[in-house]
Amino acid sequence: MSLEVIGASFGRTGTMSMKAALEELGFGPCYHMRELFRNPEHQEQWRAAMRGEPVDWERVLGDYRATVDWPGCSFYGELLERNPDAKVILTVRDPQGWYESVRDTIYTTSRAYHSVAFRLAGLVSSKARRLVRASRFVSELVWEGTFDGRFGDRGDAIEVFARHNEEVERRVPPERLLVYEVKQGWGPLCDFLGVEIPDKPFPHLNDGEAYRGWVRRVRLFTTAALAVGGSLTGLAVLHLGRRLRR
Repeated sequence: MSLEVIGASFGRTGTMSMKAALEELGFGPCYHMRELFRNPEHQEQWRAAMRGEPVDWERVLGDYRATVDWPGCSFYGELLERNPDAKVILTVRDPQGWYESVRDTIYTTSRAYHSVAFRLAGLVSSKARRLVRASRFVSELVWEGTFDGRFGDRGDAIEVFARHNEEVERRVPPERLLVYEVKQGWGPLCDFLGVEIPDKPFPHLNDGEAYRGWVRRVRLFTTAALAVGGSLTGLAVLHLGRRLRR
């Protein structure tokens, strides 16, 4: 593993835009939370990191040149120690806007994945099972770990957010850290990384709307799953009743 850029910031601070920007600048592929859903086998190593056990980082990040978002930001210190030449980027935004964005996207989606309907969908869909497993890991790492089960408390969650950012600024040497808002565009980012500014617009991705669309699709899926689950339950009861009558 040889990371060149380590994203130390929480999700929903422009991390999807940062992922796209880093890959455009040649620092790709870049590891983002969504990689967990594509590579469920990575969870075993991330869980080891959560427990403070040895981690086969090469197995998880060996093919990546950068990280952003969770779960990488939870272990930016460990990644920095293993990649002493890497630079660290802390994307920031207004805390109130950050909280509302997280609440309305990944927090809502995670709760949907834990619904009874979605679990029933796992009876007939391998994709649903994979999503539930990944969401369970995210809940353990983020909602229960980072936010101690209190993300629903706006004030407490924002305090955790601010405390994390302050810790990063204290821990990372100033010459290796860029505190950055994606609305600043290419200039500060390219200066920090020592690369030329691309001849194209900075990728301000509207992933908030994409996530809301994802939430709508999950809700539709859970509604269908509930119907399927109800049908399966009815068939099971009918089958059991027939067996008992024999």
